[in-house]
Parts: sequence; C-alpha cells; structure tokens
Amino acid sequence: MWNFLKQTPPTAIFGMLVILVTAILAVFAPLIAPYGETQIVGAEYLPWGDGYVLGTDNLGRDMLSRMIFGARNTVGLAILTTAIAFFIGSFLGIFVALKGGWIDQTVGRIVDVLMAVPPLILALILLAILGSSIPNMVAVIAVIYIAPVFRLARAAAMDIAELDFIQAARLRGEGTLWLIRREILPNITSTLLAEFGLRFCFVFLFIAALSFLGLGIQPPTADWGSMVKENASLIAFGDITPLIPAAAIGLVTVAINFVVDWMLHRASGLKD
Repeated sequence: MWNFLKQTPPTAIFGMLVILVTAILAVFAPLIAPYGETQIVGAEYLPWGDGYVLGTDNLGRDMLSRMIFGARNTVGLAILTTAIAFFIGSFLGIFVALKGGWIDQTVGRIVDVLMAVPPLILALILLAILGSSIPNMVAVIAVIYIAPVFRLARAAAMDIAELDFIQAARLRGEGTLWLIRREILPNITSTLLAEFGLRFCFVFLFIAALSFLGLGIQPPTADWGSMVKENASLIAFGDITPLIPAAAIGLVTVAINFVVDWMLHRASGLKD
C-alpha cells in the first residue's frame, strides 16, 4: 500500500478519497445522517450551529442530512444513467464498426439526428411529453448520451477492425460477439475508460441542471441540484448555504477527472 501511495500523484489520491467518502455517504446515508431525508426538524432557514451543522432549508429540514442523502440520489442516478448509456453506446459502436455496410449507415444516421438537437432542449421536450419522474429522466438522459459514446466507440473500433489479427479471427470463423469481447475491447479499454469518466461528469451535471430547472429529481427527494434552487434566496442575505451543494457537485466532478486522468496515464505506459 505504501509503495502504491508513493507512485500515485497527490491529485489521484485526493480524487480517490473524495470518491470513497462520497460512496460511504451514499451507501450508509440512513445511518450517518442525523435526521431523516424529509424530516422537518425546526424553523425555516435556521443559521449554522444550534444543533444543525449547516442550518435548515426553506422547509426547516436539516441541510447536512439532505446533503448526505443527496449523495446517494444524485451520484447513484448519475452512475446508473452513465452505465446504461455507456453499455448501449459502446456496444452499438463496436458492433457497427465490425459489420459496416447498411447497418453502419442506418445506425449512424439515427445517431446524427440525436446529436443535431442540443441535449438540454431535447431533454426538456422529452420530459415535458413523458413527465418528470426518475425512470423517465434516467431513460431520456441515457438516450441522449448514447450518441457521443457510440461515435467514440465506433471510431476507436474502426481502427482495430481493419488490422490483420481481426481478419485472421474472421477467417477462423469467430463470431461478432467473440471479436468484440476478445479482440476489440481489450485494445480500446483505455479510450472507453476515459469516455466513461468524462461522460459520468456530463451526466452528473446534467441531472443537477434538470433538478435545478424542476424537471429532474422531484421533491421531497434530496438532490444537490434542486437544493441549490430551493435555498437560492439566501444568497441575497450573504448566506453561502446554497453554494454548499453546488460545491459538492464541482468537487465530485473534479475528483473523478483526477482519477480518470491518472488511470489513463498508467495505461499509456508513460513515466512522467
């Protein structure tokens, strides 16, 4: 462990610590939080201290407890949404790169249509039609981010699909799924890993933005994005409480990027 820490840059250690703390808070939120997620514990907008470390929000709920439960809801949904978009997008990208022809053209044009519409506008339109619920939000954001993952996976797989060892595997009679699992994926893992980290950050911020606009995670569920909106009026009185969930969003995003950059550095084989 000591050798590992000596070889790991401070930024990566910082990122891993932030991710570890966030994961612990998300998993054990009911045990760590001093109050319930929706429990009203006092008057509205109580100051820091007096039994409430971060004060209370616009309904008299404990801000610290809401922050802890928000780690579970915001980060957990971001991971779920990113995983869905990443799995479908990367599989489709590699699949069409191997198949080519009309399959590549058809899927590519569908993806072009998705990418032609600004993501936020598309999300607002779809959520207005489908309704603002957590399953709908996860499905809409996953569909939106399938397109960029597909583009990257297809471009990376196209470079591998024309190499000699792929042609040799085809001649041996290997199937498409075998080629994807044994030949393509091992050669583009670092690229996909970087895309996963980057895409998670985009999804994480996207969920927070939708919650801030009132179309994401709905009250009374705790969410860092909606907590900024609910307590925004405190800024006019010089209270920085609304900036705490905003800072948490930025901190987790930076921490994940630190870790992903370090993992890519290790995978590249570079020493400095």
